[in-house]
Amino acid sequence: MKIGFDNDKYLTMQSAHIRERINQFDNKLYLEFGGKLFDDYHASRVLPGFQPDSKLRMLKELSDQAEIVIVISAGDIEKNKVRGDLGITYDSDVLRLREAYINSGLYVGSVVITQYAGQSAADLFKTRLERLGIKVYIHYLIPGYPSNVPLIVSDEGYGKNDYIETTRPLVVITAPGPGSGKMATCLSQLYHEHKRGVRAGYAKFETFPIWNIPLKHPVNLAYEAATADLNDVNMIDPFHLEAYGVTTVNYNRDVEIFPVLCATFERIYGESPYKSPTDMGVNMAGHCICDDEVCCEASRQEIIRRYYDSLRRLLIGACTDNEVYKIEMLMNQAGVTVHDRAVVDAALAKADETGAPAAALELPDGRIVTGKTSHLLGASAALLLNALKALAGIDHERNVISPEAIEPIQKLKVNYLGSKNPRLHTDEVLIALSVSAATDECAQLALDQLPRLKGCQAHTSVMVSPVDIQQFKRLSIQATFEAKYEKKPVFVNGSGV
Repeated sequence: MKIGFDNDKYLTMQSAHIRERINQFDNKLYLEFGGKLFDDYHASRVLPGFQPDSKLRMLKELSDQAEIVIVISAGDIEKNKVRGDLGITYDSDVLRLREAYINSGLYVGSVVITQYAGQSAADLFKTRLERLGIKVYIHYLIPGYPSNVPLIVSDEGYGKNDYIETTRPLVVITAPGPGSGKMATCLSQLYHEHKRGVRAGYAKFETFPIWNIPLKHPVNLAYEAATADLNDVNMIDPFHLEAYGVTTVNYNRDVEIFPVLCATFERIYGESPYKSPTDMGVNMAGHCICDDEVCCEASRQEIIRRYYDSLRRLLIGACTDNEVYKIEMLMNQAGVTVHDRAVVDAALAKADETGAPAAALELPDGRIVTGKTSHLLGASAALLLNALKALAGIDHERNVISPEAIEPIQKLKVNYLGSKNPRLHTDEVLIALSVSAATDECAQLALDQLPRLKGCQAHTSVMVSPVDIQQFKRLSIQATFEAKYEKKPVFVNGSGV
């Protein structure tokens, strides 16, 4: 896989820039951390070379100065809001994130429950955290937020919030997802710090959109595709253009809220430290793109993948037509169609040839292998086996799992576990392959190729089971699926049949 992003340069530049921003204030900076602090797979897909844990590694370089505060909205606790990528509730994710940060050597100071208005579920979560020995603070729902600045920046607004006790110069405010109240938490702390005689600062760290590349650059278009459900729109920062005569990119929510932020800063400090939303940011990613065309092509492919995912979500009732239409528009702007994804036509051609569901995968060297549906294997399972054999240099006709080994698994599924589909899924075929590897050198050789599937592209001619979707993710295969079922389902469990 070609590299388009210099990750080492990024780690060095980013940590140095944050240190500079800390020094601009009274050695106290509240940094709103947008996006994912670790497992940032979108960034790694559109900026090949960016490591999914880059932001976490960057913070580890600042670990002696940094303290993490995790925020969660009381409303999200009450609604049992779920992270779509992990399938766990936001309150459970708070505990997961806290443990992950601590295990990485970072200091987590506390948890803040924001937008509190007496929600009983939030009370229970607070009690649970306190029993675990975790510091918990409450920030309240403020009438008229964010427009009623006189009320917000007063003892009846931010003044009613708990003051979060922190001990480090850099306080990173992060959350399980958007809408958790990160910015309000930062601004509330500025108000309380000012009352204590500390001129603390605020900055924002979000990777996308990248402010110093063109508005319609494929990397920025891919960000719009990724946030199509939020209806974010990239735009030129008019405040930065007016103040400096320089064109930079931001997105609609930051541009719309900036006048309110300025008014808030002026009410706290007497003046605003920033002239534009771009000024508030500390992102150095744009300076670390080392091969623009590699990143452009990776981003174009990401937009196509997002399009297929929106079609899948539409099929299961998880989004509206508008989300699909928006990504179609972004595909037009990027100059791509689904046929620019090589595995799409290969999978559909195989399905037409066999008259049954089929799948295709592009190997790291550009070869495309396919898998078809048989009485033993589903198309995705057959695809995995064929890809592993191709990578290992094993003849396509050579069985690495004997049919005799597959049949008992099928009987177990149908006769004892109640499955109506006797064909093996991807997880089952990999288990069968690992069992065969104990006595068959070719099976072991095929099994050894699994790491080489990371980053490979795949496509199936129909929707596949949730098991197969999850297995593709675990193998880091970037898979897309035609938004149609092999058979019309009676029951759909959220992501497949």
